Amino acid sequence: MGMTPTRRSFLLSATLAATSTHHPAHAALSTTAEPEPAEPDEFAALRRRWLTLALGAGYDPTAEPYASRLRETGELARGFRATMAPAPRSLWPDRPFDPPAGITRSYARLWTMTQAYVQPGTGSTGDAGLLADVVRGLDHLSTTVYHPSTTRYGNWWEWQIGSPRLLTDIVAALHDELTPARRDAACAAIDHFVPDAMLREYSGTSTGANRVDLCRSVALRGILGRAPAKIALARDALSPVFPYVTQGDGLYADGSFVQHTWVAYSGTYGQVLLDGLGRLFALLAGSSWQVTDPGRQIVLDSVERAYAPLIHDGLVMDTVNGRAISRGHLRGDDRHVLRGDHFHGQALIAAIALLALGAGTAERERWHGRIKGWIARDTVTPILTAPQFGVADLARLHAVAASPAPPAPDPVGHHLFAAMDRAVHRRPGFVAALSLASGRIAHYECGNGENPRGWHTGAGMTLWWPRGRGARSDQYTDWFWPTVDWYRLPGTTVSTRRLADREGGEWGAPKPAVRWVGGTTDGEYAAIGQDLQGLGSTLRARKSWFCVDDSVICLGAGIRCADGVPVETVVDNRNLGDPDADGYHPFVQGSGWAHLAGHGGWVLPGRTGADLRTLREDRTGAWSDINTGGTTERRTRRWQTLWLDHGTDPTDATYVYVLMPGASRRAVAARAADRRWLSVLANDSACQAVHVAPLGVTAANFWTAGRSGPLAASAGASVLLRRRGRTATLRVSEPPRTGAPVEVTWNGSVRSVSRTDPSVEVLEATGRRLRLRVTPGTACATHTCEVTLARGEHPPL
Repeated sequence: MGMTPTRRSFLLSATLAATSTHHPAHAALSTTAEPEPAEPDEFAALRRRWLTLALGAGYDPTAEPYASRLRETGELARGFRATMAPAPRSLWPDRPFDPPAGITRSYARLWTMTQAYVQPGTGSTGDAGLLADVVRGLDHLSTTVYHPSTTRYGNWWEWQIGSPRLLTDIVAALHDELTPARRDAACAAIDHFVPDAMLREYSGTSTGANRVDLCRSVALRGILGRAPAKIALARDALSPVFPYVTQGDGLYADGSFVQHTWVAYSGTYGQVLLDGLGRLFALLAGSSWQVTDPGRQIVLDSVERAYAPLIHDGLVMDTVNGRAISRGHLRGDDRHVLRGDHFHGQALIAAIALLALGAGTAERERWHGRIKGWIARDTVTPILTAPQFGVADLARLHAVAASPAPPAPDPVGHHLFAAMDRAVHRRPGFVAALSLASGRIAHYECGNGENPRGWHTGAGMTLWWPRGRGARSDQYTDWFWPTVDWYRLPGTTVSTRRLADREGGEWGAPKPAVRWVGGTTDGEYAAIGQDLQGLGSTLRARKSWFCVDDSVICLGAGIRCADGVPVETVVDNRNLGDPDADGYHPFVQGSGWAHLAGHGGWVLPGRTGADLRTLREDRTGAWSDINTGGTTERRTRRWQTLWLDHGTDPTDATYVYVLMPGASRRAVAARAADRRWLSVLANDSACQAVHVAPLGVTAANFWTAGRSGPLAASAGASVLLRRRGRTATLRVSEPPRTGAPVEVTWNGSVRSVSRTDPSVEVLEATGRRLRLRVTPGTACATHTCEVTLARGEHPPL
């Protein structure tokens, strides 16, 4: 049967360390082992390299944090061994094979037992009885459910991704202890559930992150079964993942990442994509099946273009975590870890560290600097001891932390992810993120019993984090989603009509029938707009965010509804934490302003303090309220809610407020008293426009053709004008994405045109008028024209 423990089992960590130095991509993981001679058997060499990636190398198993993690693995494994009870429809009584994911969860427990057997320091290393039970469990799954005679049922993911991914890891780790018949049975099952045809067409569920997962299993099956054609198929099937896409699943040129066709998913499925590609690039590097497609550079470029802008102090913004925002604590989790924004962010950071193994020297050093910066700034769950990580990820992250690259600060700048209706505004004092919806991107995603109340997460939800001492990096981590009022998400305009769980359908089905969503940016400031159509409601509104130096200027217009209920704009909803914990958050209102200590403030031009409705309340919830797999434990959090009441069935309501994250009470009061800082040029259903004189900024969102102040547009457009000294730069985009040319006019004192994008045609540039024709394309790209101003002249309002 081949179950006698071998010397290799006891010395696996040393063997893996030796393997890790066998190729430059793994050199950073090992500091003590000597390179072993070239491996004549390429399949065996790749299998051992895979184990380096999966189980780690170059760490001291007696040192922390590895020692405690290894002991935990051993304790879990012994618990699983004690409760394993093979039955016709289960391997463990609490994990029936019936959905959801009972088969995958059974393999996950066997994988934990396998790790306890092969890794040092678990208390069960080389335990013959443990090995026997792992093999018994594999045999049971192989004969009862996961075999070629089974027709899959339930969720396809379990059969084609979740289970084969774990099964190949187990077989790779126990290869020498398993009989050829058992290895062949595993390969036959994967061949059945993941047939070659799945990798020959890039469609259906075989796209994006899912495609990478499928390729991972097929590549490992090829290595374990010594089938070079399988490895080649998996390698070649990665190529459709690399190019930028213009619709559906995948990476977009603007950094967006979409999965399930309609959902912004950089934070979870994007992490799966990076992690999977990082493993496969490193696994196949230097082998007969090395990934040589030049398109792989797009993946490497995505670290800084697509992912890093969405990571803040170790978290990844919940605007791109889809239905995963509802997971938190899951019932029956073998490792009880809070799956919040820091959990997802740290997983993404670990994936970047993994991808760095196959990157160039310059890229690797830059990424290491970013990772070290995130490590230094994550005070919620320290990354280097994060409970979600096994020793392999911990070893890689500690190696990065010890690298010579200096920690990098988060760069300031604006990132508009137009293809997934998201934006991130980074300033020295704060970071803010916008979540919108359109005919291209869903209001929200629910499915598998997850996130049934995410209805308004695309209705202009505005998340923000102030920087500095005392700023709460756990604002959206600390039981935010189980206790928040789902009708009062920050930044949204909503009808208060009660909605059913899963309103609009599952898997990204609920999408508004609107086109004008997007904006324009110069990489520092931005104008963003959303033509809002309410979910399950008659609500319509035009919303704009003008993102500038120390604030976000928020405008709403044309707010109308006939639901017979009040309509509200939620200026903010801040999580103040456990009401029983120490800490007091004074909230103060003045004339046209409000301030919350430790958070920031809001200015409401032209309004009195009475116009802003406020509520401080304690709210209690459980993760099971928003996820059928969530724990039933209930906790209470204190909330500070601010909103504007537009009344029942408004016909043309408006609002203006200025969000000042991290600002002091004095700064907020001073801004409210400064009547010259902000001029609202227009705020109606045709145009929303502002001028901020001290910053030299004029910005407008034209919902239709029209004029506002010095700007005019012949069709729907977003325009950002900035003046610096004797130079002015005009930037234009066409958020409706018709692709039709749009003319934009600026009444400014232009001396000459110094630079234009190829898409910009100058029709007139004399005296006091600049007229441009922009051919915009359909990606909501920003198009630029830079001019020199006439001496002594100032652009008029």
